[in-house]
Amino acid sequence: MLSRTDGSDGASGGGRTVEDTQQHGPAEDGGAPAGEAPAGTRAALELLVHGVGGTTPDRMLDDPRTVRVTGDDVAAVFRRADDADAERDPGARRDGPVPEAYVWCNLTSGNGTRALWLLLLPFMVVNLAHWMRPSARGRRRTVRLYGMLVRLTGLSLTVLLVAAACEVALDLTAWQCAGTPACAGRHSWLGFLSPGDGWWSAPGRRLALAALVPAALTGLLWFLSLRTWSAYESQQPLGGPEVEEDTGPAALSRPGFWYGRRLGARLRAAHTAAALLTVA
Repeated sequence: MLSRTDGSDGASGGGRTVEDTQQHGPAEDGGAPAGEAPAGTRAALELLVHGVGGTTPDRMLDDPRTVRVTGDDVAAVFRRADDADAERDPGARRDGPVPEAYVWCNLTSGNGTRALWLLLLPFMVVNLAHWMRPSARGRRRTVRLYGMLVRLTGLSLTVLLVAAACEVALDLTAWQCAGTPACAGRHSWLGFLSPGDGWWSAPGRRLALAALVPAALTGLLWFLSLRTWSAYESQQPLGGPEVEEDTGPAALSRPGFWYGRRLGARLRAAHTAAALLTVA
């Protein structure tokens, strides 16, 4: 897998990886000649990524005939029309790796509700930690242990976020302030919770009402997770779903890298259950 980051107006830079060298390097022991992929190997890919200025796949690939191989109107990967089926016959390409253009400029535009994604920023960092794992070929137990620790860290973030909401809503507001006449008197919107003859004045009812705040936060996180799961992680790759764990050095080259329908559903259920248990 080759990858390089382009400027906003075109492509620049590049690099050569072990995978590309193995597939396009000189022949050894009577193997295929240089420039020809041995039988049964995959085509090497070169990933082009534009800058923040944005551009079009035609300019990135320097070809007016491009096709979208994956993605949607927000972010997608494009290839030249001649390279659309490069995986089926990798030996037919003799002039280097297959260039792919990742166009993501629409990710930076949208309505004001996109600001809600900031709630998921800590979880994004945990996801990055998962994919930044060093290569561990042949060490499946180590990979699974690392994944388990990262997912437990993400689960602890959910519990911490909901616990903070519980601290403010249940403890500081419903229990301490609303339970003290002086504090409730300074905040008119807490008047119906202040000690007295009102139906909501009972401590248990105050806490039950305040619990709606962290419960609503849990529902919002569930909704945001469901949207990404439905729009992106549920899109099955052309080659069919693959294994969840990968011990190879080029996970990004797998067709099922972005496919996480089953795993995403399990993680969403686990985080939702942990959050609701925290509220309870």
